[in-house]
This record gives sequence, structure tokens and C-alpha cells, in this order.
Amino acid sequence: MAAGETQLYAKVSNKLKGRSSPSLLEPLLAMGFPVHTALKALAATGKKTAEEALAWLHDHCNDPSLDDPIPQEYALFLCPTGPLLEKLQEFWRESKRQCAKNRAHEVFPHVTLCDFFTCEDQKVECLYEALKRAGDRLLGSFPTAVPLALHSSISYLGFFVNGSPADVIREFAMTFATEASLLADCSVKPCTKQLHLTLAHKFYPHHQRTLEQLARAIPLGHSCQWTAALYSRDMRFVHYQTLRALFQYKPQNVDELTLSPGDYIFVDPTQQDEASEGWVIGISQRTGCRGFLPENYTDRASESDTWVKHRMYTFSLATDLNSRRDGEASSRCSGEFLPQTARSLSSLQALQATVARKSVLVVRHGERVDQIFGKAWLQQCSTPDGKYYRPDLNFPCSLPRRSRGIKDFENDPPLSSCGIFQSRIAGDALLDSGIRISSVFASPALRCVQTAKLILEELKLEKKIKIRVEPGIFEWTKWEAGKTTPTLMSLEELKEANFNIDTDYRPAFPMSALMPAESYQEYVDRCTASVVQMVNTCPQDTGVILIVSHGSTLDSCTRPLLGLPPRECGDFAQLVRKIPSLGMCFCEENKEEGKWELVNPPVKTLTHGANTAFNWRNWISGN
Repeated sequence: MAAGETQLYAKVSNKLKGRSSPSLLEPLLAMGFPVHTALKALAATGKKTAEEALAWLHDHCNDPSLDDPIPQEYALFLCPTGPLLEKLQEFWRESKRQCAKNRAHEVFPHVTLCDFFTCEDQKVECLYEALKRAGDRLLGSFPTAVPLALHSSISYLGFFVNGSPADVIREFAMTFATEASLLADCSVKPCTKQLHLTLAHKFYPHHQRTLEQLARAIPLGHSCQWTAALYSRDMRFVHYQTLRALFQYKPQNVDELTLSPGDYIFVDPTQQDEASEGWVIGISQRTGCRGFLPENYTDRASESDTWVKHRMYTFSLATDLNSRRDGEASSRCSGEFLPQTARSLSSLQALQATVARKSVLVVRHGERVDQIFGKAWLQQCSTPDGKYYRPDLNFPCSLPRRSRGIKDFENDPPLSSCGIFQSRIAGDALLDSGIRISSVFASPALRCVQTAKLILEELKLEKKIKIRVEPGIFEWTKWEAGKTTPTLMSLEELKEANFNIDTDYRPAFPMSALMPAESYQEYVDRCTASVVQMVNTCPQDTGVILIVSHGSTLDSCTRPLLGLPPRECGDFAQLVRKIPSLGMCFCEENKEEGKWELVNPPVKTLTHGANTAFNWRNWISGN
């Protein structure tokens, strides 16, 4: 052991002398791990057991940041338990189901006592001692009941803690901050302002009333024991998005990540230029390694899913829990509490409740051929004399005839075979849901018209409902290849190819009005004008208006209905690239309040894995 490491070990050992529990550091050092990496492993796992720290070290054997002196960030929260926590968890589920996810869903129910601060790995034990001292000092005066008063504003909903109980809780926070500063040499900022337990934050204004109704249903008469809990997080990834792996993935290339179900991946949205469509670059929390991964193998996780619980002090039990391990909860505390419950109404009852409302279902098209086979896909399936053939089963069986020949498919690609399958599955699911489609609009892109046709076929409506082609909801032309607008199939060509097109429909934007490389504002304006016309075109219809277009229109065609301003251009681009094939957004008109609301789509999402190309010649034994 180097001299510096020996000195550090001596300091840590002196801090641990006199404690009832043996040092967790010693068995790791006995195995030959350096002091700084052993301390890092213990801090990263909440100092539960040496076994957990050892497993962390083995997983991070290839972590390029293993030797970096980067401390964890720590925060102290006051957390409810028992019946009150169960009711708050129920509110979390229902508010997410009825009003979509907001910032409050990123973290479990809590009152912030001390916001995040850094602490060196060798001083973490001192934080535990600071928590014990602060708890023991305030144990006798801690309120037997913490009164909660509901407060609501246009972007915030939560419970305020007022009066003398709030003063005692603030005193506890200040005592912990003082002790942590003395023992661990940390700069801790206790909460001295209004104490609050957030229920919803940064939600859509039209959801405020529903959220208030759900909050008032939380019974506050339940007795509750409150726990002061110390959590940590990796300070490097504070502004990253967190993904959770849903499936196992084995890398096909050296620059790809290995995924196991439940792995968390940190993704920086601003550093995705190198990633191809459908892929992201991320850092695995389990291994610390960086690499590419298929985005459809993951789901968005909550911010607190990767936080680590260290120690807690429970007041109403008059018992110090600092010396015992938390046997009821895992070291990873999840902000996603319970699986979403099924709707209380059956599908039929839910449909009966909304049948009198005008609704808009916006759907992204299915998988396109060039998404799988790249920009040169047309060269792969064309003969020298310009005829189409099928080099892979994921190429469609045939292509419709175009007046200018096969070359016009290059920038107006068709669905792949999987895209056709996806569209049929979605249509079949819509049929099972009992939803009543009354009108169908589609972008003039071939892949969108194909998706609309296939959905109608599964709904048994392909002969009853004609597809209205609306150029105004075509993709943002800045994202299209080339300096000119792609040559799209005419209505006559589509009819000749057996698409049931409404030739009497007068679009908001004729095909000739599409300009190449338009600005973001120009794109948003045409989508707004188009969706308003599409909705107004069906004034007497009480069914669902189906709009089949591009991933971008799930945002640009719904926000105008909801009365929301356009997103910032950068946020819009990051959002759109994550929308999968057949992704859906569903809006309903609330006639009583004179506004539109975003609600759950009538069917579930479609998730599947990749399937790489296979060459049997490479499989011959001996080659």
C-alpha cells in the first residue's frame, strides 16, 4: 500500500474506532483493493455490506472513471410512511394516469430538509453520526402529528407544513447541517423557507382542476411516523435522462453496451449526434461503461430510481435506526411505486362515457424501409434496368407504380414488412378497443398513407372511410434530404395503387405550398392551421378523428388543440427522435370546460427488439 493510501486508511480507521459495528473497509482492503476505490464502492452502495461493495467493484472493473476522485452528492429528506404514504402513492398513480407525468413523479413523496451537497467518500460515516446526533437532540420535541395544508397554483400543487411543527422540523435540519459541517467538513444548506411536500409540479394548466380533486381525496387524518432519510446520487449525471433496460441486449460491436433487464442508463440529450436513428449513447450505472444501445430496449425511468438510501432516523418510534440496516426497502429507492392499476371502467363503459366527445388520435407511421437498410436502400433492391426485387424479407413484396419510375421512392420510402405488420397489429388493437373512427387524415408521404390504409383494413373500414391526404401535416421539410421537397405520389397514383383516397377533400395546404428547408416557426404554423381545419372539417362527427403522420406531428398537431405554445426547437428535436413506430397521442374535447385534454390512448404501445442480418455462408463449418 502506498504511503498516501496508508495515511488515508489510518485517518478513516481512527474515525471508525469506538463504533459497535466492524469496519466494512477492512475486508475489501484485505482483497487488495486500493483504499480510494474501496471507499468509493462503499459510498456508491450505501455502506450496507462489504459483499455489495465487492459486487460493485467487480461490475466496475472496466469503468474508466473508477479512479476519479468524484464524491457522491447527499440530501436529507423527511419521508412519510404507513397509511399516508400508501395514499400518496395512490395519488402518484392516478395523477400520472389521468394527467400524464409531471416533475413530481420523478421523486418519491418527501419534504426536503437539506438539498444536495457533496461529501468525500472517507467522511460518509460522519454524516451518519450527524443524522443520529440531530435526531437524538430533537426526538423529544418532534411533533406527534405534522399538519399538512393543501396549496395550489397554476404550476404547483402540494402540502405546506406550517406553525410550530414546521419550526421544529427546520431546527432538526439546521442541527444536522451544523453537525455535518463539524464532523464531515461539508457545506450543507438546510431548508429555511416554506416546508412542503410536492404533489405535482410543472403540469399542464388544464390538468390543475383534476389534480386538485385527486389531492383533496387524500385523507390526512391517518397517523404517520415520519422518517428522516439520507440519500445519495452520482453528481455527474444530475442533468442527464435516465433510462431503464427492459430487455437483455448482447453487443454486436465493441462500442455497444451490454444490457440486462433493470439496468439504468444515463443519457445526455445534448450529446447524441453520433447516434443513428433508434440508438442512443449512454453510460451504464451498473458498470460505468459508455456505449451505444438500442433505445427501444429501454423505457424512461424516474430521477430518483438511481438514488441510494444510506441511513434513516424514525422519530415517532423513538428509536434510532442508524445502526441497523434497512430491511424493508432495497438500497435503490424507486419513485415508480406500484404498477398502474387497471381502469375502473371496462373498455365499453369508458367508450360510452366519451362517445359524445370529439376526439383526435395522432399516430406515427410504421417502420420505413430506409430506417433499417439505410439511405442506399433503393440501390439494394433495384436491378440495372430500374426494376424492383426483394433482397431481404423485410423489404415489401412489391412497390406501387409511379409515373417517374422507381427512383422517386428514394426520398419517399415505403413501409418495411415489419412496418406493415406493426400497422396491422395497431389496427387490430384499435378494433378490440371498440373505438369508433369517423374520419382519417394522412400525410402525403407513402409510409403514412400505407399505415392509414392498413389500420382501416383491420378496423374493417377500408371501403367505408376514405383517406383524406393533408400535405399540411407532412414532415418538417428541414429534416428532408436534398434542397427540394421530395416528389410524393399524386392522388391519382395513390388511387391507382388501390388506396381509397378522398379526391374531393380540399387540404389546408396544397402540395405546391410545401417549401424546402422551412423554418421551425413555418412548420409549426402550417401544422397548426392544418389540424384546426381537419377538426373543423368534421363538426358533426362524434367519433374519433384519426391522423396518421410523422413522429413530429404527435407534438405539433396536439399542442395547438391543448392551447399550448410550441416547444423550443431543441427540445422538440430531442422529443421527436424518441417517438417509436405507431406511437400515439390521444386528445379529447371537454365541451363543458371548452378545452381539449390529453388522455390515455385507446391501445397499448408496441415494443419489440432488433433482428440483425444473417449470412448463411459465414456459418459453414471451417470458414
